[in-house]
Amino acid sequence: MADQMEKIGKSWIQHGPLNQRIYLIKLAHSDYPDIMEKIESLVQSRGYTKIFTKVPAWAYAGLRNRGYVQEAFIPAFYHGEGDIFFMSKFIDPKREMIQESHASLIIDDLKKALIRRNLSPSKATIKSGLTMRLCNPGDSEDLANIYQTVFQSYPFPIYDPKYIRKTMKSHIIYFGMYDQNRLVAASSAEMDLKEKNAEMTDFATLPKYRGKSISSALLQVMEQEMRDRGVFTLYTIARALSAGMNITFAKNGYRFSGTLINNTNISGKIESMNIWYKRLIVR
Repeated sequence: MADQMEKIGKSWIQHGPLNQRIYLIKLAHSDYPDIMEKIESLVQSRGYTKIFTKVPAWAYAGLRNRGYVQEAFIPAFYHGEGDIFFMSKFIDPKREMIQESHASLIIDDLKKALIRRNLSPSKATIKSGLTMRLCNPGDSEDLANIYQTVFQSYPFPIYDPKYIRKTMKSHIIYFGMYDQNRLVAASSAEMDLKEKNAEMTDFATLPKYRGKSISSALLQVMEQEMRDRGVFTLYTIARALSAGMNITFAKNGYRFSGTLINNTNISGKIESMNIWYKRLIVR
């Protein structure tokens, strides 16, 4: 079961036992700094082991003084101007250590490989017979099924067709790759049109169709859709141990800006995640 979303004042958090954390997703200026006391009290009462925050630059110094550390950042996140910082407090020191098997070596090797590779962006080509389109509410069952097939666990309730339909109506566009009438890969763009940014996320490809540049093809179509909608800044939170997804973003011009240690329950366990970002429109 996915963790719950909760509103505190005008801010939004997500928390629960799945990720064993509180995630401050959106911080309203009017709630700060009192909200940090509430969050830290909640994390103690629930026994969570990490507080993970996404905060504007004006909150940076205050969180540093409260013992939070910067794990990543994205420049020009708000309307192409204000920066955002991913800052965390580790309640249990063990969570601050990379605990996955050989994870630190894999992450370091990946970063070195990305530096060595020729990462010039190129248009992705896909196998003949595959078609791509924006998904609609009638695709929600198929989307939920592919996510349940690909991911043993996920931090948000994308296994639920009702959740998919609800978010389609509000702020998420889902993209699908089809073989005939069968959905074989999917992704989504979670938009904040007021602040002109979007998270490129929920990439899932059935095993038989991997290694065919489908994720790159989806990403390039997503980018054009976001450009058409006036989005300035794109970002993703990618599994640190997924070399393919990290290389996909690097090859498409995204910049690496940090690793969120032991942050997200995905594919059956809590994993570290990498932050990548790209400026579509420079003000």
